[in-house]
Amino acid sequence: MYRTAPHGFALRASPLEGGVTPREGQELPFVVIACFDPYVISTNISIQTKMVQTNGTNFLDSQSALEELKNYSCRDGLSATDLMDSKLHGGLTYNDFLVLPGFIDFPANAVSLESKFTKKIKLHAPFVSSPMDTVTETEMAVNMALLGGIGVIHHNCSVEDQAEMVRKVKKYENGFITDPVVLSPNHTVKDVRQIKENQGFSGIPITDTGKLHGKLVGIVSSRDIQFHGTDSTPLSEVMTKEVVTGKEGITLEEANQMLRQSKKGKLPVVDKDGNLRALLSRSDLMKNLHFPNASKDPETKQLLVSAAIGTRPDDRERLRKLVDAGLDVVILDSSQGNSVFQLEMVKWIKQEFKKLEVIAGNVVTREQAANLIAAGADGLRIGMGSGAACITQEVMACGRPQATAVFNVSQFAAKFGVPCIADGGISSIGDAVKALAMGASTAMMGRILAATSESPGQTVVRDGIRLKAYRGMGSLAAMDHRSSASADNAGLARYFSEGDKVRVAQGVSGLVAEKGSLREFLPYFIAGLQHSMQDIGVKSLDILRENVINGVIRFELRSSAALREGDVHGFYSYEKKLY
Repeated sequence: MYRTAPHGFALRASPLEGGVTPREGQELPFVVIACFDPYVISTNISIQTKMVQTNGTNFLDSQSALEELKNYSCRDGLSATDLMDSKLHGGLTYNDFLVLPGFIDFPANAVSLESKFTKKIKLHAPFVSSPMDTVTETEMAVNMALLGGIGVIHHNCSVEDQAEMVRKVKKYENGFITDPVVLSPNHTVKDVRQIKENQGFSGIPITDTGKLHGKLVGIVSSRDIQFHGTDSTPLSEVMTKEVVTGKEGITLEEANQMLRQSKKGKLPVVDKDGNLRALLSRSDLMKNLHFPNASKDPETKQLLVSAAIGTRPDDRERLRKLVDAGLDVVILDSSQGNSVFQLEMVKWIKQEFKKLEVIAGNVVTREQAANLIAAGADGLRIGMGSGAACITQEVMACGRPQATAVFNVSQFAAKFGVPCIADGGISSIGDAVKALAMGASTAMMGRILAATSESPGQTVVRDGIRLKAYRGMGSLAAMDHRSSASADNAGLARYFSEGDKVRVAQGVSGLVAEKGSLREFLPYFIAGLQHSMQDIGVKSLDILRENVINGVIRFELRSSAALREGDVHGFYSYEKKLY
């Protein structure tokens, strides 16, 4: 009695003693006598496999199913290394493969999505908004940070405008506000109303000098001036003089407790002489309750923000103003980051701003990455020609399929502890999952975030559908944002086109259907990623990447027919509502 097992194992049933015929259901020991699998190095195998006989047919005993797996030379599916073998499969993008499922023994909400953005900065949600002028300005950056990700403010604007956007993000939410707006008793009601209109708040401490570190003499809130009809009235006549204060050295927890007990909107913090040292806002306390995973500086408790710059000499002065505004991370924005200009910029930044984290790119090969890592980059941005509004691969014949690029670059960068951003090609939760499985620490998104109400793109209505403008930074529309000679034009600088008489577009512009608020869309993305991790059988992104490298997590190539099978099919009509 012989049986051929999977992977070419030939099994022979060991005879029972005395040549006795086996009874129904009796276990039969089988022994491997040969192996024809070329991937099994040694055929010197001797394993016992239990058999049972049912209705005259021999089967493996179901209780030995787990033991039977040991007869296979490898796990089902392909390892990431085999999948991404360009010599066998060419370059792959996200739609070319699937991740095989694992074992579930935990709920989806137990999955940790914490991941590194740079060497020193971690995010609770591995999502980054792209530095495009129809994607990320103040509102997008604020909400990305509140929801656990981070926004990268574009630089297709003046340095003053970009610095102001950074400043607004940093001031949006604080622990202790160490540089609050302060007025004097001689300022007027009109001054408070102007601050309310321009900056969105009106709880202002009043000191004798009108400056921080002056003696606190009162506070003005919106209630103090709400029904006051005369703008010229000095604040000394309307301010609240009996102020609840915290003493210098108070902890954030203690200060929050005082706000709860006093039911006040602001808590000034003063030194032993009554001089104003800082301010705490009740609205910030509420934000802490509603957004517990917000991306914050651990010391100042301010929201984290990133911004993009180019590699021209005048970008150095731009960066100084961004750092003065509170910038946490700078991204060097170039379609091809492996240039002498970027290498010199990375080295200069690391010397000039010791605490500032620098992300370099874009790159798609190990060789590109090596130069930037050696220069001192704290992170890399991967992608060339894979964005929804990008036509670089079509026009320039230069780039790389995104999944292959992410895998090769991120595996190399991981040797040096350098996190990578997968930039481009993310159109669904599944794309983000595959990018992270290929080794990226975060996923950068443009088009799908441009469709949210927080993006700065102009909204239009056509046939009853709300649409938002979206354009690639290599599009003629982005390049024409300012005059071609303007040093402020990021579209030209990103593609090394500042001096060109004839511009060659590497992007398109158009309209995308509005998705609603980011505060609904990004939580859907986060929950979807957690459920995907559950299906794969991993409780964190760190475990995901570790199990991909050691071959525990497996993959499968998809044919065009398999791709169609995995999409909706067979309906006369259907509605695809995702959240």
